[in-house]
Amino acid sequence: MLGALLLLTVSSFAADQVITGKVRDEKGNELAGATVTIKGTSKGTNTDAEGNYRINVTSAEDVLVFSYIGYGKEEIIVGSKTVINVKLNPGDATLNEVVVTALGVSKDARKVGYAVTTVDASQFTKARENNIGNSLVGRVAGLSVKGTSSGPGGTAKLLLRGMPSMNSAGSPLFVINGVPMDNTQRGSAGQWGGSDGGDGIGNINPDDIETMTVLKGQSASALYGARASNGVILITTKKGRKGDFAVDYNMNVSTDQPLNLTDFQYVYGQGQNGAKPATVAEAQLTGRMSWGAKLDGTNVIQFDGNQYPYVAQRNNIKNFYRMGSNFTNTVSVTKGGDNGSFRLSLSNLDNKSIIPNAGLSRKTANLTVDQNITPKLSISALANYIDERVDNKPQLSDGPLNATNGYLLATNIDERILAPGYNTTTGQEVVFSDDNYVTNPYFVVNQYVANNARKRIISMLSTKYQFAEWIYAQARVGYDNANDRVKTVTPWGTSYSISANPKGQGQLNELSNAQRTELNIDALLGINKTLSPDFSVNALLGGNIRKNNYEKIGVSGSPFVLPYLYSFNNVVNYGRSYEVSNTQVNSAYYNVDLAYKTFLTLSTTGRYDTYSTLPSANRAIFTPSVTGAFVFSDLVNVPKLSFGKLRAGYAVTSGEPTTAYGTSVYYSVNNPINTIPTGSFSSSLPNLFLKPFTKTELEFGLELRFFGNRLGFDASYYTQTTNNEIMPANYSWSTGYSSGVVGTGSVQNKGLELQINGTPIRSSKLTWNASFNLTSVHNKILQTDANNNPISLGQNRATLGNATTAFVVGQAGPQIMAYDYKYLNGQIVVDASGLPVRGDLINMGTVLPTLYGGLNNEFIVGGFNLSFLVDYNYGNKVLSATENYTLRRGLNQATLEGRESGITTGVTSDGAVNTKTATAQAYYTALANNVTKTSVVDGAFIKMRQVTFGYNLPARLFEKLPLIRAASISLVGRNLFFFMRNAKNIDPEASFGSNLAYTGIEGGNLPSTRNYGFNLNIKFK
Repeated sequence: MLGALLLLTVSSFAADQVITGKVRDEKGNELAGATVTIKGTSKGTNTDAEGNYRINVTSAEDVLVFSYIGYGKEEIIVGSKTVINVKLNPGDATLNEVVVTALGVSKDARKVGYAVTTVDASQFTKARENNIGNSLVGRVAGLSVKGTSSGPGGTAKLLLRGMPSMNSAGSPLFVINGVPMDNTQRGSAGQWGGSDGGDGIGNINPDDIETMTVLKGQSASALYGARASNGVILITTKKGRKGDFAVDYNMNVSTDQPLNLTDFQYVYGQGQNGAKPATVAEAQLTGRMSWGAKLDGTNVIQFDGNQYPYVAQRNNIKNFYRMGSNFTNTVSVTKGGDNGSFRLSLSNLDNKSIIPNAGLSRKTANLTVDQNITPKLSISALANYIDERVDNKPQLSDGPLNATNGYLLATNIDERILAPGYNTTTGQEVVFSDDNYVTNPYFVVNQYVANNARKRIISMLSTKYQFAEWIYAQARVGYDNANDRVKTVTPWGTSYSISANPKGQGQLNELSNAQRTELNIDALLGINKTLSPDFSVNALLGGNIRKNNYEKIGVSGSPFVLPYLYSFNNVVNYGRSYEVSNTQVNSAYYNVDLAYKTFLTLSTTGRYDTYSTLPSANRAIFTPSVTGAFVFSDLVNVPKLSFGKLRAGYAVTSGEPTTAYGTSVYYSVNNPINTIPTGSFSSSLPNLFLKPFTKTELEFGLELRFFGNRLGFDASYYTQTTNNEIMPANYSWSTGYSSGVVGTGSVQNKGLELQINGTPIRSSKLTWNASFNLTSVHNKILQTDANNNPISLGQNRATLGNATTAFVVGQAGPQIMAYDYKYLNGQIVVDASGLPVRGDLINMGTVLPTLYGGLNNEFIVGGFNLSFLVDYNYGNKVLSATENYTLRRGLNQATLEGRESGITTGVTSDGAVNTKTATAQAYYTALANNVTKTSVVDGAFIKMRQVTFGYNLPARLFEKLPLIRAASISLVGRNLFFFMRNAKNIDPEASFGSNLAYTGIEGGNLPSTRNYGFNLNIKFK
C-alpha cells in the first residue's frame, strides 16, 4: 500500500525560476540570516550578510514566506516577478505561532494554558549523542537528563519536574507523530554487577526528527492517561513537502576520548603497612593496594614474577581504553505534489566503543507518506525500521567480567602488564589481584562474549475525513514491535568458573529471544467551530485501546565441555527460562477549548481508563483537567511589551502497577520427589483492594515578550501530589505469605521553572541569540508503607549494607542513607585501637538535583555560525564506590595524612582523650568500612556541554553545478570540560544504574568521554 501512496504523490513541475532580492527591516537596514521559504515545501534559504537571497521556484503560483526573529511574516506570490525585495516590520509572532499538543493536535500557542517547550532537531543533529534523549540536556526548563556510563546503546534517564512518583520508572512517555512508542528499559546493573540493556528512545535516528515538544505538566499530558504522569515528549518526524525531488546527505564523524578525572595520590606505591611486596604472592595480594613505601624508582616484583620500576603510573585509563569513534551517514529523498508527499531516509551508524572489541552498529530506514485521496479524505503513514547490534556490551558495577577494574590498580602498576589477560597456551585467565572475581580487564576485552541484537519496527497508519470545514473524524493505528536477542557467555578459562566447575569451565549465561509489542488504536471526532464573532470552540471526543505484550524464551547451561564452543549443545547442565506479560488499557477521552476573541481561552479534558493490571472491582478511574489562558497584552498597552499571557491549570492523572498478574495467586511446578510431582505458590499476597494511583497538579504560568519579541520570559510554578501509590509490604510467615503490596504511597513535588530567550544583537553584520533556563524543584516523601518505613532502593558493593538509597518519609527522594561518625560531646569516638566507631544512620541528601538548567548562545556572522551550550547542576549527592575504595586502598589524596606518623584522634567511649596511634592503613580502612558518609560526595557541576562552529557555503558557488544546491560544514564537540565540579575523583554525572533505584550510585562504570568531530550536510537539486 505504501508503494501505491508513493506513486500517487508524483506530479509534474515546471522548470525552475530564479528569484533574487533583499530583505530589510523597518528602518531600511539589511537583515542577515532572515529565512526565505516556499510555502508548503521544505525548500528555503537564508539571506547573506547584506540581506541578499537567491531561491529557485517551480511555479508562478508559489508563495515566498519571509521571516525573522521578532518580526512579522510576509507572504508574497511569485507571479511573473524575478526580483522581490521585502521590508519586515516588528510584529507579534505569536499570532501565527502553533505548537503540537497531546494526540498530535496542533493548537494556537496563544490559547495553550500550560507549559510547552519545543526543541528544533538542528540543535542536536550536529553534535550528537548515540541516544537522542541525552541531547536534551540543558535545553528545557524542568527536564533533568542523565546518561548512564555504559557506553554505546546505553539508557538516557529523563525526569520531568523532579521525581514523578515512587511507582514510575521516571521516564516521560515518548510519542511519535501522535502515537506512543515503547520506551521500556531493558535491564540495569545493580550492586552485584550486570549491564545496561538500553531503552527505546535510543533506537531513534536524530536525522529523522523535525522537532521534539516537551509537555511538562499534567494538564498538558492528561489526554495520554496512565503514562502521562511522567510527562510527555512529542516527536514530530520530518516529512515530504510540496516541491520537486530533493536529496539530502548528512555525514557526522566524531571521536570519543576517555577522560581521567581522578586525583589520586602518587607519593606511595603498592604494598601493605608501608612496605613493598617482596614475593609474587605478596604482589598478587596487594595488586589493588597502595599502602606501600614511597615511590623511589627501584625495581619491585609483580604478580607475573617480573620486576618493574616502582614509579607512578598515571596513564592507565589512557593506555587501556582506545579512542572511540562514531561514523553516521544519512541520505533522505523527499518529493511532494498538490495532493501528497513522501520522505524516505536511510541511515547507518558505526560506533567503536572506547573498550577494545566493543561497539554498536545501527541501520535505520524511515518512510513517511501523506496523501489526499479526495478533497475530504487523507491518509498518513509512518514506517521506521531499526536493525541494531551491540557487541560486547560491558558489565558494570562491582561484579565479575567488568573491564573497568584497572583504574583502581596500585599507583605503580602499569595496567598493560596484565595483557593479554590469559595464558596463551592453556587459555586460563591471568589473575592479578587477591580476588579472582575481579576479572583481568584484558581477559574481558579479548575473551568475553556479550552480544545484543534488536530488530524493531515502529509503524503508524492514520486516516482523516473532513465532513465539513468545521468537523472531522480520525482513526489511527500504531504498532511498535521490538525483537531482542541476547547472548552472554562466561568464557572458557575464566578463573572463578574453573574453581566452581571441576568438570569444565565457563558457562552460557543467557541465550534468549524476546519480543515486546505495543499496539495503540484510537479514533476521535473533532470540531473547530466559530460560534459568533467573539466565541469559538475546538473539541474532540475519542477512545483508545492499548495492548502491551511481552514474551521471552531463554536457555542457559554450565560448564562447557569443549573449549571455546559457546553453544547450548556444549554444556553439562541445562537451564531454561520463560517470561510472559500481557496487559491492556481501554480508554475514552474528551477535550474542549472555548475561546473568547483572541485573548481568553478555557480548556478542559477528561479521560476514563480501565486497567487490566488491577482488581476488576477497582480498575476504572476518571481523571479531569482544566486550564485557562489570558493574553492580557491584547487589552493593556504596556510600553515595550509585545506579548503577555497568564495561564493556570489543574489536572489529575492516574497510574497502574508496573507488573501484571498481581491480583491472583499463581502456582508453579517443581522437581518431583521420589517420582511424586511437587508444586509451590508465590509468597507474595495479592491485594484485591488496590486501585489506580493518582497525581494531582496545580500550575500557574506567565509569558512575557518585549521589544518586538527580542526578549522573552516564560515562568511556571507548580505543585504536585501523588496518592495511593503502590508500595511493597512485608508480612509475617504465619500469614502464609512473606510480602505483598499496599496502596499507601504519597509524594509531593514543588517547583519553579524559568526560560529566558533573547536577541541581544541583531544587525546586518551580526546576530546573537541567547537562551537561559532554570529549574528549582523540591520533592518530599509524604508516606511509604502503612508504617512509613524507609523503602530501600539501591546500593553498591563498596558500602554494601552500610549505605543505600531509599524513600524516607519527610525527606526528598531517593535519599542517600549512610553511617556517620559516633560523637561524644562533639568529639569523634574511636575504639581501643584508635579506629573510628560507627555512629547513626543518617540522611545525606537526595540523588536528584534541586537546581539545574542551561545557557545556550548562538552567534551568526554572514555564513558563519558559532553556538555553545553550558549546563549546570546543584543540590544532589552521589554515593561513590570510587571514593570508598580509594580510601580503603590508599589511592585517595586524603590518605597521605598520617602515612609516616600514624593518626591519633578522637576520644574513647568513656570520653577520655585517645592516645592510641593507628596506622594510616588501619585508620582509613576502618573509616571506609564504618563511616560510610565519607563515600557520599557533592554532585554539583557546571559543564561546557556543547560547542559547534559552522559555515554555510555561499549559494553562488553552486549556481552552475548540476547537482548541489547547498552545503554546510560544522566542527562540533560535546562534554568538553568542567568549569566547576566538587567531586574530586569522579564525574558527578557518572552512574552504573539505568533506573531510578540506582540513580546517583557510582562505581565500576565506564569513564566519561569527550566527543569532538565534524558534520557535513549537502542538499542536492
